[in-house]
Amino acid sequence: MKLSAIIERLQLQVRTAEDQLDREVKRGYVSDLLSDVLANCEEGDLWITLQVHPNVAAVASTKGVAAVALVNNRVPQEETIQRARQEKLPILVSSLSTFELAGRLYALLNSAGD
Repeated sequence: MKLSAIIERLQLQVRTAEDQLDREVKRGYVSDLLSDVLANCEEGDLWITLQVHPNVAAVASTKGVAAVALVNNRVPQEETIQRARQEKLPILVSSLSTFELAGRLYALLNSAGD
């Protein structure tokens, strides 16, 4: 499913890389532990986290994620925004909790093939 469709359906705010929203999202991945993301996240995932520091952009870029979604209206640090812009990485913000956002993304991705 296109990232732009997910953004619209889940009412996510786009903070960076507005020109990169045509990416295909294969699945979601939820973790706040960067080493876990490095070990288990896959290219094309929509990574859901509450982490807002610049290392998020570095890890996301390394893994080739489609985008990073921050939960609970978390605000990315300015350095994170700058790094994400350099990497052309969409950073999204949701008012939902991790549980709610992951559940809605799961339902959305699983209904896309219907």
